[in-house]
Amino acid sequence: MITVESLTKRYGAFTAVDDVSFTAEPGRVTGFLGPNGAGKSTSMRVMVGLTPPTSGRATIAGRPYAALPNPGLEVGVLLDASAQHAGRTGREILTIAQQTMGLPRSRVQEMVDLVSLTGTEADRRVRNYSLGMRQRLGIATALIGDPEVLVLDEPANGLDPAGIRWMRDLLRDYANRGGTVLLSSHLLHEIEVIADDLVVIGNGRIVAQGTKAELLEAAGTVVRAADPARLERALHGSGIAATASPDGAFRTDADTDLVGQVALAAGIALTELRSADGAGLEEMFLELTAETQREGAAA
Repeated sequence: MITVESLTKRYGAFTAVDDVSFTAEPGRVTGFLGPNGAGKSTSMRVMVGLTPPTSGRATIAGRPYAALPNPGLEVGVLLDASAQHAGRTGREILTIAQQTMGLPRSRVQEMVDLVSLTGTEADRRVRNYSLGMRQRLGIATALIGDPEVLVLDEPANGLDPAGIRWMRDLLRDYANRGGTVLLSSHLLHEIEVIADDLVVIGNGRIVAQGTKAELLEAAGTVVRAADPARLERALHGSGIAATASPDGAFRTDADTDLVGQVALAAGIALTELRSADGAGLEEMFLELTAETQREGAAA
């Protein structure tokens, strides 16, 4: 389990992470989402002891990362696949991890096989790896100690569709066997497919968290009619707050049954009525982080 409690990190006058609290539970994949610069990577760096917090704390299995006697046996970390030593081969990098953790030599080949690197690729210097190959090597390094917790920042970056599917199945199986996975990604569809729980961060603060089902259900209702102005009057007249979209649809927190009843009572023919979760994670994410998006701020 990962526990983050009132975590704050400041750099001078800039607050990168502001009073963040959440947990990532065993047996579940927790998606950690937010726009660029929202505080995801800083939070993860604090979790694994690379950045000291200004206040608050992050623990893994009840202890700070620095207090773990052999961290690689308890938590696997992949924060930047491009940070691997470019002059070493993939096999050498795995061998160093194996020796540091006191593991049997056989673990190196097991990991090479697990992440589908060929023997030739494993013996190639990392400077000659593609980004996708570096991601596979990074995942192998994170898993070599058979840890109970994984902290992964953008692990699908650089993978082709088959590689993304492979990674998704690997992490799903890991969680199903009781492991804890904290996964940051900008590939919202992949998060939507694999995640059990979601933590959404914007401007260093948590803007939403809960199970995927809860957050998508809370996304509300989308409704559309041939006469938008009349529909808007009917909704407001019934005390239902609704926000108009540029395409003429309205979004409201009211459930679909109530919106349908209001439209029926007003004699308004609807052309669309659905739960907003039908639009998926992307729509929910953009709404929750609208004020922190770089493009939204520019507008």
